[in-house]
Amino acid sequence: MKYNRSGAIWQGPGIVTRVIFCIITAFIFNIPIDSGSAPRAQTSPLLPTAPGSFSGLVKKARPSVVNISTVKTVTGGMTHPLPFRGPSGPNDPLRDFFDRFFGDQMPRDYKQKNLGSGFVIDEDGFILTNNHVVEQADEITVKLADGRSFNAKVIGRDPKTDLALIRIETDQPLKPLLMGDSDKLEVGDWVVAMGNPFGLDNTVTAGIVSAKYRHIGAGPYENFIQTDASINPGNSGGPLLNTAGEVIGINTAIFSRTGGSIGIGFAIPINMAKQILGQLKKGKVVRGWLGVMIQKITPDLKSKLNLKDVKGALVADVTSGGPAEKAEIKRGDVIVSFDGKKIDEMKDLPYMVASTPIGKIVPVVVIRKGREQAFDVKIGELEEEKKGPEGAESGTKQRFGMKVEEVTPLLAKEFGLSEMTGLLIVQVDGNSPAAEAGLRPGDMILEIDQTPVKNSSDFIEKTKRYKKGDTVLFLIRRGNATLYLTLKIDD
Repeated sequence: MKYNRSGAIWQGPGIVTRVIFCIITAFIFNIPIDSGSAPRAQTSPLLPTAPGSFSGLVKKARPSVVNISTVKTVTGGMTHPLPFRGPSGPNDPLRDFFDRFFGDQMPRDYKQKNLGSGFVIDEDGFILTNNHVVEQADEITVKLADGRSFNAKVIGRDPKTDLALIRIETDQPLKPLLMGDSDKLEVGDWVVAMGNPFGLDNTVTAGIVSAKYRHIGAGPYENFIQTDASINPGNSGGPLLNTAGEVIGINTAIFSRTGGSIGIGFAIPINMAKQILGQLKKGKVVRGWLGVMIQKITPDLKSKLNLKDVKGALVADVTSGGPAEKAEIKRGDVIVSFDGKKIDEMKDLPYMVASTPIGKIVPVVVIRKGREQAFDVKIGELEEEKKGPEGAESGTKQRFGMKVEEVTPLLAKEFGLSEMTGLLIVQVDGNSPAAEAGLRPGDMILEIDQTPVKNSSDFIEKTKRYKKGDTVLFLIRRGNATLYLTLKIDD
């Protein structure tokens, strides 16, 4: 599925289904309200622990849940960006007529208003919400449950976890919500979502925990709680509570075909927020850095690399001078344990590393050529990464539906490459084995079946031995990233 903030499109064989995957901030204007709703499942008499009412919980929590409205300036495009060109040039008599109707069509700024939610975390006016609720906002207004409104300022933001901390100045202490332990949640537990969907203040919905540890492609450090409690645009940043009235999640996103709730909502675990809250108060979030590029182990990779199973994170590249290289971790290693914690899936490792204190020395266990080895790694500080370019066309040598060419100064400039030598993929045919493998124009081929490839002669020599049905392991560089891909030759 291809994800972005405005939506997602999933394409399957012979059908295209449009699925809206919403970051749930509501726009004040032009919000349709659907009067129909899907019937909810009836409570089974076989659930003796189901609460009879949430009213007591709601009464205690409601004073701590806030409505957040923002205004940000958006630059509009030109409706007619070209100058008038009549048959007589700039002095054409039709120019006055044209100008009267179209006027000055230069880009104009306009104000965009959004709504979201949040909740008080201490008496001094600190409020936790989603980053996407307050990102790029020129004005932030917080409305309390008692109707009072205050201007707010951003204290700290973290786009990678979609969390933000804002603050209001009040003349009396606020009532904070208690934070629970999201690690103790079980699938099937009752939860309550509170917020301001579609601008409807103090809305309460209830449901259960549908799943834990969900990864939906929204960011690098995801670990969402999935719930069927109704969450809609405007709920972003509001609390997800357990039956004790403790915050165990921050409502963040929904999966929907319509933009409204269909019973699949996602909340950031409160334990993730607690880990960075102190840093948000300081205005900056610092994360640990291992210095490796990792990827998921597929069944094909497992076979080609002679691994016992698909657990762990495959090291596709090691950053020069980084913590992993200094500890002698190498490309092709499979990380199976970090700081004493098992790595069952590749997606487990980034969050573990990010939450590790800078400078801490941690044991890292890898599988290298079938043998387990341990290394002590001193964790560094993560810095922002630059994205690499993607490329275009042309080429000379062709195999598996792709054309490759040795890098020239002209190609390096065209594809934005820093290397002046190597073998570059310049074209990939649609529906070819190369396309099926995920290879793209602009990829640099580094190895074929763990043997270095430096030029087109190497490429031809190494690929001519393969026959139909074989699987070929490629190591490629894409921009600043390095990864393994498996190519299956058509039967």
